[in-house]
Amino acid sequence: MTSAAASPASAFTERMRAQPKLPLIVGAAAIVAAAAAFLLWSRAPDYGVLYTNVSDRDGGAIIASLQQMNVPYKFAEGGGAILVARDKVPEVRLKLASQGLPKGGGVGFELMDNQKFGTSNFAEQVNYQRGLEGELARSVESIGSVESARIHLALPKPSLFVRDQKKPSASVILTLHRGRSIDEGQVSAIVHMVSSSVPELDAKSVTVVDQRGNLLSAANAGARGLDVSQLKYAQEIEQGYIRRIEAILQPIVGASNVRAQVAADIDFSVVERTEESYKPNQDPRAAAMRSQQSSESSQQGATPAGGVPGALSNQPPQTPGAPITAPPAAPGATAATASAGSAPGSSRKDVTTNYELDRSIRHVQQGAGGVKRLSVAVVVNHRESADSAGKASQRALTPAELDGIRNLVKEAVGFSQERGDSLNVVNSAFAREGQAEGAGPALPFWRDPANLGLAMAIAQYLLVAGLALFAWFAVLRPLLRKHLAPPPAVAPDPAPAASGSAADEETAAQDSARQREIERQKADLDYAHQTADQDPRLVATLIKHWMNS
Repeated sequence: MTSAAASPASAFTERMRAQPKLPLIVGAAAIVAAAAAFLLWSRAPDYGVLYTNVSDRDGGAIIASLQQMNVPYKFAEGGGAILVARDKVPEVRLKLASQGLPKGGGVGFELMDNQKFGTSNFAEQVNYQRGLEGELARSVESIGSVESARIHLALPKPSLFVRDQKKPSASVILTLHRGRSIDEGQVSAIVHMVSSSVPELDAKSVTVVDQRGNLLSAANAGARGLDVSQLKYAQEIEQGYIRRIEAILQPIVGASNVRAQVAADIDFSVVERTEESYKPNQDPRAAAMRSQQSSESSQQGATPAGGVPGALSNQPPQTPGAPITAPPAAPGATAATASAGSAPGSSRKDVTTNYELDRSIRHVQQGAGGVKRLSVAVVVNHRESADSAGKASQRALTPAELDGIRNLVKEAVGFSQERGDSLNVVNSAFAREGQAEGAGPALPFWRDPANLGLAMAIAQYLLVAGLALFAWFAVLRPLLRKHLAPPPAVAPDPAPAASGSAADEETAAQDSARQREIERQKADLDYAHQTADQDPRLVATLIKHWMNS
């Protein structure tokens, strides 16, 4: 009756108890299997990384070469790495390098090493362009966030005519690593590196695109055509003015009671100007004399030409008379008058004076980065005060206090009315920390959406833990106690009761039946021991039959 009601698990447990050697056999088999597995694992080669992040084309070529060299390999990290025996990694890398693997997606100037005899000029130019593109791509791939790069160069043919000359251009396609991005500074560095590597290539003619088709080179210039360095310089200027304003106002109104913003209009134009001016003519007496040239000529005693043109006027002069035969001079005439009257002549005087000219030459070179105009906005919080009852309150600043703050800000930023600067200082109450202005009171913690999500996550984990504890204490633990507990000891038969009631007789009958069942099981166990000692083959066959069934 008891064996019929026993469960299969209980029957298996009873069989295990009835056959003490069976657990030993199973344990020995398990130990042998574990030893064999450990031996095979210890003999397995220790794999090391050969290459990682290789392209599909390079990966296929590497696998084909490893199969030809009979080198065992395996993949790791979802196929992103190729592993070989650790002690063979250097040797395999050298052998693959002799075959030009991995190629890395492009070739460099090694194309020029294998030039064939009789190669045309066009083929040489194509190989040179391919080599230059490959070398530039390798240089770009050395950046940490770039996985691979492709560069296309458009190199026009040189021309003898200036009007027919064309500038080269370049296109760069970047493939970034997963989860990584490239900033504007790195894009600008790539653009300048490519433009510096190709003659007459302007940085504006270089286009950079990522693997998603996003144009990255457009970020190098703002809406006004400014490059990254100019935009960064403008931001530094604005942040410098903001720090000045906050540093001078924080000791007065408090560190958290002032906010400032500055918009600076920066002039990045480079002006170079040369002027040459002449002043109007000044008084010659006050002017500086550079040079003076004078010439004077005179002629005495010569008969001036006169008379009617013709033969009479062309006759030779008459013979002059001797002084002794000259007529006496008139009374009162001087010698000069007499000489002039007696000897006619002519005189001429020329004077040329050069004065210094007023000349002014000015060469002006104005550098980039000057501030053209400033727009400053400052917001100051209300001042906190306490009333007679000790309750804290806020009050607005007085006009005198606002004027003082305004003057301090002007001095801090170098306010210039001629330059067109503007300043606006506003006194307003700030919103409280963690609460926007005009919003209602803060929500309690049990209504906060963030806390609700956290509570739901904790509740899920607690539910799983509760189910696991219930399964252990309510199901697994009682079953283990029931099937693995030793059989209860047989109590001796109680003395027959003198009462002789029906209940006592029924209890005695049950105890007698249980005692007989135990004796029968003991007899069967003794018989099994005896049979195992006499005929082990029969026992082994029986155990094999049990295991198969």
